[in-house]
Amino acid sequence: MSLRSFVVATAFVAPLLVAPAAHAAAPPYVALGDSFSSGVGTRSYIDDGTSCQRSTYAFPSLVAAAKGYALNFRACSGAKIPDVTNSQLGALSSATRYVTISVGGNDAGFAGVLTECAQPGWMSNCDGAINTAQAYINNTLPAALATLYSSIRTKAPSARVVVVGYPRVFNGEDCNAATFFSPAEETRLNQTADLLNGKLAAAASARGFGFANPTSRFVGHAVCDSPEWLNGLSDPIGESYHPNRLGHASGYVPLVSALLTGAPARATPRVLRTAAASAEALASQQRAYADLDASIETERFVAPDLTRRRTAH
Repeated sequence: MSLRSFVVATAFVAPLLVAPAAHAAAPPYVALGDSFSSGVGTRSYIDDGTSCQRSTYAFPSLVAAAKGYALNFRACSGAKIPDVTNSQLGALSSATRYVTISVGGNDAGFAGVLTECAQPGWMSNCDGAINTAQAYINNTLPAALATLYSSIRTKAPSARVVVVGYPRVFNGEDCNAATFFSPAEETRLNQTADLLNGKLAAAASARGFGFANPTSRFVGHAVCDSPEWLNGLSDPIGESYHPNRLGHASGYVPLVSALLTGAPARATPRVLRTAAASAEALASQQRAYADLDASIETERFVAPDLTRRRTAH
């Protein structure tokens, strides 16, 4: 064989001898936390046999779809810090690459405080409820967060972790005919959200986690704004005072993804279709955890009952 023939033959055969490159496994992403991560407020939930109300429109599902991550969607409506510890941290491992967590609002009594403050002044003790919540946030929450975040780092030592905060719900007016939030009460409720975010940010920083503060992104999109990214009083009532689909897609997705991956994602039509297509796989995955999730008590805002007897405060 001539030298030229040998070169041509080798050039033809060599590619056939090289093994095809293996597809890299999708990076494991675990979404922990409460209703602000599960997607309460988006009005569409996967059928996983639980009351967690996990939605493919929630930011964890959308971020996973945009980035090609393998999502374990453990966030559950009503979850408090002990619930995350006992029911959700088992999803973490040394292989986990990304973690998000929103928790603390239920521990501070988010739903109960809103329920109290939504009533007319003559039948509520809004200031007392807010004072109790703020006392918890100042005095008890920081230690609980430190313990939880330490456990997350131990179980997922190589993961990038982003703690996700809570938006200000109100814009200073109440446009819902069946609720009675005063401007002063709305100011204090927003201040309580800021206080909670401050404690979350400090605890995240101490552990080396990122903190996604949604306050500025939701300015102009609170309850009664146009467009709203947060539901006001809703039907069904469980959708009330949570981010809607726009809140997750336009509010949380760019914010969280930028901190989680270094590049912001967008909830494009393709991403929304990819997320929607994952519903059955996510539901099947989460059914395996149904017994654990059953221990989580769902918390709901309760609309004012004006037939209740007048009480003095």
